[in-house]
Amino acid sequence: MLIPRRAALALAPLLTPLALPARAQTSAFPDRTVRYIVPFTPAGLTDIMARLVAHRLSEIWAKPVVVENRAGGNAMIGADAAAKSLPDGHTLLAITLTHAVNVSLIPDAPYDLMRDFLPVSILGSLPLVVVVNPSNPARSLADLIAQARGRVLNGGSSGNGSPPHLGLELFRRVSGAGGNITHVPYRGGAPGVTDLVAGNLDFMVSNLPECLAQIQGGRLRGLAVTGAARHRLLPDTPTVAEAGAPELEMTNWTAMLTNTAVPRAAFAEIARATQLALRDGETRRRAEEGGFDVLAWDPDRSRAFAAEEVTRWGRLVREAGIRPD
Repeated sequence: MLIPRRAALALAPLLTPLALPARAQTSAFPDRTVRYIVPFTPAGLTDIMARLVAHRLSEIWAKPVVVENRAGGNAMIGADAAAKSLPDGHTLLAITLTHAVNVSLIPDAPYDLMRDFLPVSILGSLPLVVVVNPSNPARSLADLIAQARGRVLNGGSSGNGSPPHLGLELFRRVSGAGGNITHVPYRGGAPGVTDLVAGNLDFMVSNLPECLAQIQGGRLRGLAVTGAARHRLLPDTPTVAEAGAPELEMTNWTAMLTNTAVPRAAFAEIARATQLALRDGETRRRAEEGGFDVLAWDPDRSRAFAAEEVTRWGRLVREAGIRPD
């Protein structure tokens, strides 16, 4: 399938070997407080990982690394603030799969994700979980697919174009149910999970941290995880591939970016320190307790992965006709 011209231009910097900015760094980095912009509300999965990394970076640099939550605008407000910040390395940006989707979902964004930013690292990822209320007779993903083919199902998500919405659209394709799947968007994952627990929805493809406690407490039933392997926190829940639907495989992820114009030496130091932070035993332990698989990919691998994600989800956005809220 042809990629629209705008998307192709957005991807171009990612499809060539990483060229770090050539401008020289004239002083030690960092020389003051570093702000780490998280374009989501506090206590979400992106915020959790950012705070873990920021804490360790503060120790490594002996300089404060302050998380700044700037939510809103489908995660664009914080990203735009980072894009317009002084490009000296003292502003970092946390992104997720949502930002890769936004390249196609919101083509008139006030910044260009792949032109204006450089990836430092894909920090970690976690699967989503296909979940139902325990009163639902579905005991497997196959059961839920059979239901979708026989009647209308209401599926919740955390908003148009969110990872749970993408998972729902993949389920629509896998099940072949088409119009039998009604998408019910919420402003965030927690309200949708609450409605599912209350019996007001039929299913969700939920971010793991948003449904884990309810699954473990018996208030929701997990039918399958969307990762490539079973998750250590839900060892009895099969993968979508094991459940016969490998097309549903996906992960949510979080990454650190800097402005493209950040000096070469500053970018190299950010990348070095971030790798050290993610190798720290306590940081990894706490991230894994939150459901993350710590990845700590280098800039080149992170760039290639981001390009693949922009392409994959851009195709789904166009084919499913997904529009922003």
